Amino acid sequence: MNTLETDVEVSADGSLKLLSPLPEWLKPGRAHVLLSVPNGASPKPKRVIPTATPEMLAKRTAAFEAIRALGGLKDVIPDPVAWQREMREDVVLNDRIHFRIKGDAER
Repeated sequence: MNTLETDVEVSADGSLKLLSPLPEWLKPGRAHVLLSVPNGASPKPKRVIPTATPEMLAKRTAAFEAIRALGGLKDVIPDPVAWQREMREDVVLNDRIHFRIKGDAER
């Protein structure tokens, strides 16, 4: 037996929508599901994907141009590949390797 723990969105018509991709072992079709909902708990807010505004993009472009004008980051990060390897932590989730920057809160 496989177990899937994920958040779902319950629609007004009673349908459920998984908020994560289907694992490989879960094939389309019918499945028996046990849904647990804590008493009195308010639902999690819907995930919002931030969208970059034209002003944000302009600021980002200006920042990159300023870094380029200063000669880049070669004096701070001489070997970007080695720096990335040092900064990341490999985390295995759902049989796949994900990366998290050291010091970030667990997600």
